Amino acid sequence: MKIATFNINGIKARITALTEWLETSQPDVALLQEIKSVDENFPREHFENLGYTVETHGQKGFNGVAILSKLPLEDVTRGLPGGEGAGRDGADDIEARYIEATVIGETPVRLCGLYLPNGNPAPGEKFDYKLRWMERLRARAQALIELEEPFLMAGDYNIIPQAEDAKRPDAWRDDALFRPDSRAAFRRLLNLGLTEAFRARHQGGGHYSFWDYQAGAYDRNDGIRIDHFLLSYQCADMLNDCWIEADVRGREKPSDHVPVWVDLAA
Repeated sequence: MKIATFNINGIKARITALTEWLETSQPDVALLQEIKSVDENFPREHFENLGYTVETHGQKGFNGVAILSKLPLEDVTRGLPGGEGAGRDGADDIEARYIEATVIGETPVRLCGLYLPNGNPAPGEKFDYKLRWMERLRARAQALIELEEPFLMAGDYNIIPQAEDAKRPDAWRDDALFRPDSRAAFRRLLNLGLTEAFRARHQGGGHYSFWDYQAGAYDRNDGIRIDHFLLSYQCADMLNDCWIEADVRGREKPSDHVPVWVDLAA
């Protein structure tokens, strides 16, 4: 089972590029972030015609997450539990950043697709919201761990875990993506027993999933690695490989992110 996470930076702006990528790379499941569309305006039929089941959790003009799957999906839920003013299922959370479903392959896997808050400017209310959101994500991971079933949490985490995950780490020292509190919250997730799939397969610097549109960042490989797969131990046992499809950034009208993949024996 090949699963990709991809912040597409707007379904309306990126539908041609996304379609070409789906047809070329053929993921079994694509977890999308920043669809920037309400559910009823998402081009569902277009992707269904490509062979994908489509589930969305959208928001007008901002945020929004989706799952495209060639395999059956069950038990779809929307919203991260514990949001301010939200019901127990998190469905009333004001920002559309989280979706879950179980994908039915040889082994069912619970998919958690997420778009974690950016948190800038930091310090400030947006940064506080980021940290609260990460604590809610940790609580959800703990609840899933207790079920003792394979799951993964994947998406745009807006976290640079280590200095080697940025071409110029000093430029990010005061940014919400690299502040000590953000990185500590990410480590608390890992310390639950989750595996960071990319680092389980690749070490060292020079591996990035985001390049800014400004100042020729991609041409200079001035990037950061902020799109991650975290796997439960049952899911990590099925990990064949994890990689970044960096060349997608050089295609026509690209997102500023590129797909990150896992290949699971599932």
